Amino acid sequence: MKPRITATGAPIARERRDGGEIKLSTFIPLKIRKRGTRQVVRPDGDVTAQAKADTQHDAPLMVALTRAFYWQQLLDDSVLSSGSEIAKREGLHHSTVNELLRLTLLEPAIIQTILAGKQPRCMSLLWFQHNPLPRDWTAQREVLAGFDA
Repeated sequence: MKPRITATGAPIARERRDGGEIKLSTFIPLKIRKRGTRQVVRPDGDVTAQAKADTQHDAPLMVALTRAFYWQQLLDDSVLSSGSEIAKREGLHHSTVNELLRLTLLEPAIIQTILAGKQPRCMSLLWFQHNPLPRDWTAQREVLAGFDA
C-alpha cells in the first residue's frame, strides 16, 4: 500500500554560519501514515496480514510473449520471411525481434505460469533477455527450478 504523506506545518528555512560559510537548510514537518493493509482471516479466526498478492502479472513480459507469438505466426504463414523484415515493419532493431522470438520456444507450462501471474518474482523480460533458456523443455524446467531454491 502507498503511504499517505501530509504536511503538518509550514516549511522553515534555517541559516547556519560555519566560519565564513553560510549554510541554508529547509525543514518541512511531515506526517507519514500507511493507508490500509490487507488481512486474511483464517477459518480458525486468526487474522494475519497478507504480505503480497498470490499473482503478479508482469505486463512487459506478457506483451513480449504476445508480440513474439504474433510474429511467429507471421513467419509461419509466410506473411514475412525473416526477423529482419519484422524489425523493419515494426521499426525495431533486428536483434530485439530475434530475442523476443526466442520466447516462443518456452515450454507451454512455463508460458501458462507467466500468463497466470504465478512466475517467480525474478523471472522478467529483462531476465529472459540476459539469460537465454535452452531449447530443451526438460533443461528449461531445471533452470527454472533453481528460482525456488
